[in-house]
Amino acid sequence: MSAKAISEQTGKEFLYKYICTAAAVQNRFRYANVTTETDWERLTQEHPWLLTEKLVVKPDQLIKRRGKLGLVGINLDLPGVQDWVKSRLMKETMVAKAKGVLKNFLIEPFVEHAQSDEFYVCVYAAREGDYILFHHEGGVEVGDVDAKAERLLVPVDDKLSEEQVTEKLLAHVSEEKKGVLASFIVGLFNLYEDLYFTYLEINPLVVTGDGVYVLDMAAKIDATADYICKAKWGDVEFPPPFGREAYPEEAYIADLDAKSGASLKLTLLNPRGRIWTMVAGGGASVVYSDTICDLGGVDELANYGEYSGAPSEQQTYDYAKTILSLITREKHPQGKVLIIGGSIANFTNVAATFKGIVRAIKDYQGPLKEHEVTIFVRRGGPNYQEGLRVMGEVGKTTGIPIHVFGTETHMTAIVGMAMGHRPIPNQPPMDAHTANFLLNAGCNAVTPANTRTASFSEPKSAGEATPPKKPKAGFQAEAQACPGPGGAKATTLFSRHTKSIVWGMQTRAVQGMLDFDYVCSRDEPSVAAMVYPFTGDHKQKFYWGHKEILVPVYKSMDDAMKKHSDVDVLISFASLRSAFDSTMETMQHPQIRTIAIIAEGIPEAQTRKIIKTADEKGVTIIGPATVGGIKPGCFKIGNTGGMLDNILASKLYRPGSVAYVSRSGGMSNELNNIISRTTDGVYEGVAIGGDRYPGSTFMDHVLRYQDTPGVQMIVVLGEIGGTEEYRICQGIGEGRITKPVVCWCIGTCATMFTSEVQFGHAGACANQASETAVAKNQALRDAGAYVPKSFDELGDVIKTVYDGLVANGTIVPAQEVPPPTVPMDYSWARELGLIRKPASFMTSICDERGQELIYAGMPITEVFKEEMGLGGVLGLLWFQRRLPRYACQFIEMCLMVTADHGPAVSGAHNTIVCARAGKDLISCLTSGLLTIGDRFGGALDAAAKQFSKAFDSGMLPMEFVNKMKKDGKLIMGIGHRVKSINNPDMRVQILKDFVKQNFPASQMLDYALNVEKITTSKKPNLILNVDGFIGVAFVDLLRTCGGFTRDEADEFVEIGSLNGIFVLGRSMGFIGHYLDQKRLKQGLYRHPWDDISYVLPEHMSM
Repeated sequence: MSAKAISEQTGKEFLYKYICTAAAVQNRFRYANVTTETDWERLTQEHPWLLTEKLVVKPDQLIKRRGKLGLVGINLDLPGVQDWVKSRLMKETMVAKAKGVLKNFLIEPFVEHAQSDEFYVCVYAAREGDYILFHHEGGVEVGDVDAKAERLLVPVDDKLSEEQVTEKLLAHVSEEKKGVLASFIVGLFNLYEDLYFTYLEINPLVVTGDGVYVLDMAAKIDATADYICKAKWGDVEFPPPFGREAYPEEAYIADLDAKSGASLKLTLLNPRGRIWTMVAGGGASVVYSDTICDLGGVDELANYGEYSGAPSEQQTYDYAKTILSLITREKHPQGKVLIIGGSIANFTNVAATFKGIVRAIKDYQGPLKEHEVTIFVRRGGPNYQEGLRVMGEVGKTTGIPIHVFGTETHMTAIVGMAMGHRPIPNQPPMDAHTANFLLNAGCNAVTPANTRTASFSEPKSAGEATPPKKPKAGFQAEAQACPGPGGAKATTLFSRHTKSIVWGMQTRAVQGMLDFDYVCSRDEPSVAAMVYPFTGDHKQKFYWGHKEILVPVYKSMDDAMKKHSDVDVLISFASLRSAFDSTMETMQHPQIRTIAIIAEGIPEAQTRKIIKTADEKGVTIIGPATVGGIKPGCFKIGNTGGMLDNILASKLYRPGSVAYVSRSGGMSNELNNIISRTTDGVYEGVAIGGDRYPGSTFMDHVLRYQDTPGVQMIVVLGEIGGTEEYRICQGIGEGRITKPVVCWCIGTCATMFTSEVQFGHAGACANQASETAVAKNQALRDAGAYVPKSFDELGDVIKTVYDGLVANGTIVPAQEVPPPTVPMDYSWARELGLIRKPASFMTSICDERGQELIYAGMPITEVFKEEMGLGGVLGLLWFQRRLPRYACQFIEMCLMVTADHGPAVSGAHNTIVCARAGKDLISCLTSGLLTIGDRFGGALDAAAKQFSKAFDSGMLPMEFVNKMKKDGKLIMGIGHRVKSINNPDMRVQILKDFVKQNFPASQMLDYALNVEKITTSKKPNLILNVDGFIGVAFVDLLRTCGGFTRDEADEFVEIGSLNGIFVLGRSMGFIGHYLDQKRLKQGLYRHPWDDISYVLPEHMSM
């Protein structure tokens, strides 16, 4: 949502901080807030004027007409204010249809003034600019200001002057107040623009000899401008409409939404209700709410919400578990239903999002069964068959009744099933699997010749054609296919030869466009180039049917335009932050006639500037906040129409006779489905976007369709909010629109709710009665459009109108032409489970693919929760076991004692020399590690193997020593250059004490110590060194900790795992030496001559 209401206190704070005017604004920042937690004594200390002045008190909870409702206390002292608040605080109050609790109050100084000092001023946004309403009589009895007030339009990008204000608005104001008011209104308008307000009303505005007083104020700001205005706004709190509580779950989902590129919305209407929804798509979520209310479920509808924009599995899980936690808080005598619905997705992987929902259902399976929750699922889109299969399986395994349906079932049919108005089919018919559409099952394995006409329906001969009605006055003739001079826009936006540039590295969308081109038998790809400012110029590889092609990618828009002069369409995947600048830059190139802006959340003020420039230059804008549009057989924008299975199922590879225009991207795909099932198919379809000010309007496209010979009937899916549908009524009435128009406006449920609900689309909000869906549907019906009774009947009405056109000969259905076969991408075929391929790698210790890193089956959060430490992690990754606590401690001790042994040992020496040669950390560390072997540090494995073999063969320690001597082999792990029996190695002593105290048994260590007694009797430095100790002690650990079989323990010794302890530990020391040399700024090392014995051959020395 973009325009959000703010509290009066927030609005006044913005005004007092940032207004720039010569008028003296009085009582700046003199307000105090009162809630249930207010300490009155502290409040008076912070605001001493409360004790000395007369006061006004009122609730600050987005309540309109507080004065008329008796909700303003006037001219009171502080005790009077306290009594007034006490009598109302936390009391339930009715305001219109909304019942709510008063809990937030605003206290301000009372301003003594005459009625003649009161004025009314309001600034609000419209498509063409911002309107200022002014009336010289303000206050409670201001009445119908729309009819009475003076009105001044400030066009987009224009500036407001005091002269304009005085001339247009202040005719009935006394001369002495005109200057003050003119200065204040100009300052107010500049504030309104600078802080991205969309609505700002002051009533009354009081002007006295002292200056200007802002008594009552109501305001909305464009929340999407947060990234622009954050420094001035700070953290704005948006209060809920009066009559609806602010629930923590709503705040949680709002926070998820703010952190996500997807869209996640939740509004709780009746937490005790029995009908809950979890709907994918902004438009679809409204349609489901409409249908529930139409079938009498308004009082039982618990929530409104939507998830869309390809949320991740984890995001969907978080959203679903929030819904399920709410459903399972209170029981309902009739049980509860959960409707998991949605239209046919364009690009969201349905199976992936359903995985998150399935996880949540499994987590809540007990409470769901206890609360007798029945779940109804209907969905379509990429990989939906797998998603539905998984959803059906979880129903069978958990015992929760889950009824699953796909695109063969009308989108809202599950609502009637859930509410008992229609039977639940036992075995619903299922559409063919994705693969059946994409893999050529017929005998025609060759791409068919291009035999398709401009329209799939046979055109009538000139003698049979029905002459169009002559346009009546009030409408200008629409521009023809080629734009004329003066900025006229084209009737035909796309053809079989349209070339486009894609802004953004959206490779999946581009490949989808190329596959569509190929299946439509286009001669050339529709994407000529891509623009991506964050890399240098290069080429990107794509598929054209079976072969690979290269598409150029440019860093600069100018370069792309110069090198591709035949391009006239730009598809912008720029982010909401960069979409404005990139679009304005694009419109500097006259060759561009159509721009599709995909991004959602562009501030309305920026969108209106784009629209103004586009109108001046004759550019058609589709969007923002859209998936785009499609012209079957010719061109598609980005992800429109979904993947190839849906393109083929909805026959979008060839033109039909029906053109549509919708706001919603997801619902446009649903229209593709409905139209393909009830008519000969789609001729063209456009989703204009869900924002309040779409770049092009319903009427723009309806008039294009009216003037396009191949279009025989028009479908419009309108929406609550705005008045654009009335222009269609006018066009029908004046004879400008003569083709049959089937129209339905979604959002009929809004009039049934007791409090205002902001739907998923920013523009889906009625600001007056005429903007409601109910009013617009009736007006369209009265004008002569074909309007169904509900969305449920939309397909039936479309079929009836189409059948009539076929019957009277207007449409002659043509014979189907088979589309060419397009190979399926390997990655998608694998996703669908159609192919298998041996993996190049196998791993069994770590899995990073999910939402949480997993070590040997243990989530990383559990690793920290259990405080496993470094030893525990090493146990998981090296040994795939959760080792006992003493084993983890022993591993950590081994790492500590092997970390370093001074700079003189070979590994440290190499590291130091390498560091002083100026090499990087990795090179220096590697240099040191390469010295590790049997002679230095690598004796752990060898010691473990030698001692284990001797012990297991039953040799006595003396026999083992004698055999090694006889064979001329060193005993690994025995001997030290410095330490001896008289100068023991404390590292070994520490480890020995720990092993004796904590290990269940230490047979191998005891055997090695007996060997040490023999060797030290011969020479005192032939002690069991730290390498040998760790080697034999680790054998004891593996054999006695209970986590390994004997074979497994021996295998870990054999494959070299014990040397890993020394490598890991000593790496810490090597890194230390590297950092030490860098810190000391040591220069290149050269070994001194006097430490080198030069021994040359005798014949060389002579």
